[in-house]
Amino acid sequence: MSQARHDNRTGYPAPMDLSGLRTYALADRPSKVFANDLGKPPAAGVTVADWLDSLPRQLAANTLRRVRDELVRASTQGRQVVVAIGGHVIKTGCAPYLINWLQQGVVTAVAMNGAAAIHDFELAACGHTSEDVGAVLHQGNFGMARETADAMAEATRLGSTVGFGQALGEHLDKLDRAGKLTNPEASLVLAAHRAGASCTIHVAMGTDVVHMHPQVSGAALGEASMVDFRRLCTVVSRLAHGVWFNLGSAVIMPEVFLKAVSVARNLGHDISGLVAINFDKESKYRTATNVLSRPAALGLEMTGNHEILLPLLHAAVAQGLAGRAVNATGQAA
Repeated sequence: MSQARHDNRTGYPAPMDLSGLRTYALADRPSKVFANDLGKPPAAGVTVADWLDSLPRQLAANTLRRVRDELVRASTQGRQVVVAIGGHVIKTGCAPYLINWLQQGVVTAVAMNGAAAIHDFELAACGHTSEDVGAVLHQGNFGMARETADAMAEATRLGSTVGFGQALGEHLDKLDRAGKLTNPEASLVLAAHRAGASCTIHVAMGTDVVHMHPQVSGAALGEASMVDFRRLCTVVSRLAHGVWFNLGSAVIMPEVFLKAVSVARNLGHDISGLVAINFDKESKYRTATNVLSRPAALGLEMTGNHEILLPLLHAAVAQGLAGRAVNATGQAA
């Protein structure tokens, strides 16, 4: 074996003699990247399916295709697909994609935090949401919109028996029928209500702007949110081979999900084969452990902006479902 010699003049070791290294043929070496994995720049006017197929067969591109495949599989098999969202998903303009999935039956249930419900209501009620907090906080004006607080007070009052999500959906439906919503088509909560899909709202006390208003009862808010947690436990108990899609919630929805999983398993429900997906701007501890790792048979994660990732995924799923329909028709023929 070659030995490194010591150069006594400087105190530094002499350069090692590498002439005895063992080598192997490049063709025989195991590798992780192959020429067939490389991306293929698409021509102008290609379909979404062709564009997806042209992406490199690596990392996030593979994950995007796998997420598409799992959503298409769950939908065509009649499995549950539950989307759990944070407020930023609504603020970035992504509700229409989820609404379309609800209407198509791809998404079977929606769960959200209090902020998402507030932004959803405001967009439906008056066509805008999301305050410039820095501009109004010092004057004590942040979160002081009357209509938003009134709506949440009414929904939680009714929700103490039927749940926050159902009550807000019914309230929005009533306002729309009275001509009091400027953009009813923008509401995910209303879309779920009209599609007959479960919509639950999960609130942490003191975190939402409406909690500052005197007409919002803590007792009603807590009871309405608790009813929704128990409703969600029922939804989660039916997630065998289904999909839990956490979208833009780093704390509240992952924690709610973990507890609902524990309840479902404690009561003997089979949720084997559960696929968990997380889309967010960055990876976080709770989503990595409480969504992707601990409860799920398969965990898939993509990081990036909601306003780019979700439209891409929506287009990919549309192509995937269309392809399944064509194949089914051909087989039937």
